[in-house]
Amino acid sequence: MSSEEKHSLLQRGKALLQGRVAPEDPENDNNPLGIAEDLVDFRKHPGYLQVARLREGGRLLGVQSPFFRVHDGIAGAHSRIEGREVVNYASYNYLDLAGHPAVMNAAQAAVAEFGTTVSASRIVSGERPFHRRLEKALAEHYGVEDAVAFVSGHATNVSLLGQLLGPRDVLLHDEYAHNSIVVGARLSGAQRLPFPHNDLAQLEHLLRTHRRQAERCIIAVEGIYSMDGDYPDLPRLLEIKTRYRSWLMVDEAHSLGVLGATGRGVAEHFHVDARDVDIWMGTLSKTLASCGGYVAGSAALVEQIRYLAPGFLYSVGLAPPLAAAAEAAMAVLHREPQRVRVLHDNGAYFREGLQRLGLDTGSAVGYAVIPWIVGSSLKAVRYSAQLLERNINVQPILYPAVPEQRARLRFFVSSAHSRGDLDQTIAAIQDIQNAMS
Repeated sequence: MSSEEKHSLLQRGKALLQGRVAPEDPENDNNPLGIAEDLVDFRKHPGYLQVARLREGGRLLGVQSPFFRVHDGIAGAHSRIEGREVVNYASYNYLDLAGHPAVMNAAQAAVAEFGTTVSASRIVSGERPFHRRLEKALAEHYGVEDAVAFVSGHATNVSLLGQLLGPRDVLLHDEYAHNSIVVGARLSGAQRLPFPHNDLAQLEHLLRTHRRQAERCIIAVEGIYSMDGDYPDLPRLLEIKTRYRSWLMVDEAHSLGVLGATGRGVAEHFHVDARDVDIWMGTLSKTLASCGGYVAGSAALVEQIRYLAPGFLYSVGLAPPLAAAAEAAMAVLHREPQRVRVLHDNGAYFREGLQRLGLDTGSAVGYAVIPWIVGSSLKAVRYSAQLLERNINVQPILYPAVPEQRARLRFFVSSAHSRGDLDQTIAAIQDIQNAMS
């Protein structure tokens, strides 16, 4: 037996022990390579098995899945589930713009003039006037040189970081940063270093340890964190990024339209110049009542993203009604700042109501995102179901999205919730607590 044959036999033996190949069967013409059946059956894939275990666990515990419930009508402070009207806390429609007449009229007019899609990537033949109008509005919103809009918020971060960073670079991000930031870092090949949530002393420690070994460095944070409803210390971050010669990236998915007296975001909240932040990123699907993402900043940043980022370059351009809706929503945001004031009042009122009941709202500052941290995932699912029985829809957030003993109900409060809605919800929670005690 040759050395090559011995090596091949040894490798097959290892694969058999690991279950990666099946024993040889000379009569099986459909599997000449001897690949184990588990590796070609989706029902044996670890991901499917994980979902199946969760489903079966819920069945055994008598808990109905809270996910993928079908809603009727416009997503807002109220919704209809299975024909029943509910107070809805599962919508990002923070300023109630998804059904605003100006936003819907703009979307309908865009469809009438341009159709439902631009049918190509923008660099090929999908560029339309509304694309640049939206990007100009986004750039003016931040007072920066330019902006570029993507068809997906998640793809925005993945493509942005994949384009800007490489194997000799480093990304430091808050441990609670969105999955898209983590995936973008993996795509780039850069070293990825998470730091404890809002712990800027630990961020500085990591920078002192690792910054000199890297070429480029990005510090990535969020304007409002979607699980906890708090925000970072932006002025201190600006000082840190300057001292350590790094770029600061702020994901404003949940803070645009929410933070600041007029909803201009975390920079307005802290009264800092938005131009001091190197990279602004956000989504169109929340306050801006559409779908997609954007990057705003210097002309040099935006130009290379427009020509080189795969998620933009190789994707169809933003659809006419989506671009038009986002542009119109931005105009309403600036024209009607009272919506932001109502949102702030509602968030503070609701958080205080939960705290009066002795509930754990974590580090939430009381704007649009307010968690009720209940402990176990099972308890969160059960509380969600009991609230739905009382015509209140709120989603549970479970492990692994949060630590197991930090499972929660996450309330998205909007400017369209009435005090009656909020009081009804607080009273229902108190009823559930009394029944459990």
